[in-house]
Amino acid sequence: MSDTVYKIIELVGTSTESWEKAAENAVLKAAESLRDLRIAEVSELDMHLKDGKIEAYRAKVKVSFKFEGNK
Repeated sequence: MSDTVYKIIELVGTSTESWEKAAENAVLKAAESLRDLRIAEVSELDMHLKDGKIEAYRAKVKVSFKFEGNK
């Protein structure tokens, strides 16, 4: 087995429905431009409020993927 390096980025997904959907949105968007996604970890949840009401759910997500740097 060869040595492998993974890179971790942090994203914030949003949804008007739920935290789960917010996290899913972050992962789906990352998958559009990154290959070989491995792990997604929700590190923080919060809500955006307007006039005392929930306007959006937000999920801060750490996503790891195989790093393919220059050799």
